[in-house]
Amino acid sequence: MAMRVAPMVAEMEVRGGSSVVRREVQNINPGRLAFETRIYRVEIDENGAATETPADDDFLVFPPQGILPPGGRQVVRIQWVGDLEIPTSQAYYVSIEQLPVAFEPVEGDELAAKVQVLYNLRALVVVSPPGASPDVAAENVVSATYEVPPPAGSDAEPQEVSGLKITLKNDGRRHALMSAFSWKLVGTDPEGNFLRVDLSPQELAQVVGTGYVPALGKRTFNLPVSGFGDEPIELTFKR
Repeated sequence: MAMRVAPMVAEMEVRGGSSVVRREVQNINPGRLAFETRIYRVEIDENGAATETPADDDFLVFPPQGILPPGGRQVVRIQWVGDLEIPTSQAYYVSIEQLPVAFEPVEGDELAAKVQVLYNLRALVVVSPPGASPDVAAENVVSATYEVPPPAGSDAEPQEVSGLKITLKNDGRRHALMSAFSWKLVGTDPEGNFLRVDLSPQELAQVVGTGYVPALGKRTFNLPVSGFGDEPIELTFKR
């Protein structure tokens, strides 16, 4: 990778000190790194598919562009300047996009082919109205078989996995990041014996990422948790 961006997830509000977040961009490339910051409004549907719309006008970004030497760092300040009366949380991707730079001349190498691979990293920022809170509950938890796609660039076929399909519903005006919680699943195995499975935030983050559930919306997650039968499964959350 050519660069590192941190943090990758941030929450902010439309007013006061919480209306500003900062991102640090670090050049871990041996050459110079030129970058620019672009922002996209993102709508995430129940199955996790994202629809993006350019939304640079909703934020004030400083600096919007930069050039870093090898090992250099730059803090990018991002301030909300959009609607102060948004009814619910809104999600955005802050995209740090690498720009092409001129190659350093190499003596005797004038005819050599030169290729640049340009990277971009996208961090999630969610903006919320003051006083809004999430209200998340499990709408449906069932045993299911689903497909897991192969790694990017692989020619392998999708892998079929037995696990759980879980739909979470958020009746609140604020989004929820559900991988910040521990999840407890209680039900029975196929023989009717009691079965409990506890999942830590660290385990969940590997499978569902942030576990983002939009305000007044739903998300369905596939978990590779097997062993449950067809009887109802109860799901609860705990900090």
